[in-house]
Amino acid sequence: MSSSTTLSPRGRKLALLVVGLCWLVVLFDGLDMFVYGAVLPHMLEHHALGLKPSMAGDLGSYATFGMLIGALSAGTITDWVGRKKLIIVCTAVFSLASALCAVAGSVGVFGLGRFIAGVGLGGLLPVTITLVSEYAPRGRGAIIVGTLMTAHQAGGIVSGFIGLWTGGENGWRVAYWICVVPLFIGVPLVWKFLPESMSFLVAKGRDEEAADLARRFDVDVPAAKAARPAAGERWDALAALFRGNLWRRTLLYWLTSFGGLLLVYGVSNWLPTMMRGAGYELGSSLSFVVIINAGGIVGMLVAGRFSDRFGALRVAALWFALTAVGVYLLGVHMALPLTCAVVFLTGLFLFSAQAMVYAAVAGDSTDDNRATAVGWTSGMGRFGAVFGPWLGGQLVANGHEDWGFTAFAVTAVFATVMLCLTGLRPTKETGGAGPAQPLSATG
Repeated sequence: MSSSTTLSPRGRKLALLVVGLCWLVVLFDGLDMFVYGAVLPHMLEHHALGLKPSMAGDLGSYATFGMLIGALSAGTITDWVGRKKLIIVCTAVFSLASALCAVAGSVGVFGLGRFIAGVGLGGLLPVTITLVSEYAPRGRGAIIVGTLMTAHQAGGIVSGFIGLWTGGENGWRVAYWICVVPLFIGVPLVWKFLPESMSFLVAKGRDEEAADLARRFDVDVPAAKAARPAAGERWDALAALFRGNLWRRTLLYWLTSFGGLLLVYGVSNWLPTMMRGAGYELGSSLSFVVIINAGGIVGMLVAGRFSDRFGALRVAALWFALTAVGVYLLGVHMALPLTCAVVFLTGLFLFSAQAMVYAAVAGDSTDDNRATAVGWTSGMGRFGAVFGPWLGGQLVANGHEDWGFTAFAVTAVFATVMLCLTGLRPTKETGGAGPAQPLSATG
């Protein structure tokens, strides 16, 4: 594929098809992930399954621990078996796990359902980011990733409305039944219409399939890379992240992702509960879920456009710094309209900061190890995603909700520092911030 960003009509159709279908499944991913935080106040109020605040933090961590396993596994597995198959499997896994949560009769069964769902949720995101990056025109990678990630926040908005609509003692069960819908919508659509990555097909020697896809959509077939040695091939993509001087940047990306996902999942799981503890009514606290995710959607589009112009690393660092300010201000009780504005702006910076880290990693990687690089960056970040909900649960259980905002603000400062240590420039070895294999002038 050439470096031109001009697309033929059929080439644009291919790009839109890939982004559109990935957007749909990531919407379901966001819904399933954020719905726990949205229904948690109702579950605590009605003591569903005998749930207590300290236990709720552990349950939130079960899902993110599953996401850790899913992200670490998926990034490597998809470089072996392909993007499409894994997207289907991950979507089916978290949909079926939601059904298990809906019928759970005990905290243990519910926790098992959240853990299994986490495996699917954690695997889906890095694979879809990889796929859309591989079909993005050169110089448009960050805005494409940002557009994809708006789906995650849209799922959060839907979960907020579900939290408002499904009150009552067993409303949370209805919410989890809604999360089974992807099995009947997302999986069939992806199975029938989503194309496999052409870069993956070429890398695996499936040249006829790649050529057929290129002819159908009037695009160029990406150039084949030099063959890797057969021995240890499966782990070569991971080892490549540490060759030469790349080990330092890889570790900084992982540490940044740790802080970023601690923020994303800590705030997402506990925002309604902490805001209610800060003196806001339940309805207002649940509305904040909608508002912060609406800010996240705007942030993804703004951050993506800025990143394509100024660099994803620079934008992510600035966004994390502004997140620190916003999260800290949430701990200050203000008039409701002002609080809503702060929540919106916090969401604008919070979610897109982490998304631009993924965009930077994808742009710094090659076709051979892009999914592995994004997957392991996401996977290492899942340690933060496990810790964030647990930390929020401990603070709420001990009546220290206000300290939660301070702790999350400090985490945002940590992520800012880690990114600054990268030098805020893409590596020379990987050729810049954009994806290495964009669509060509003919696609």
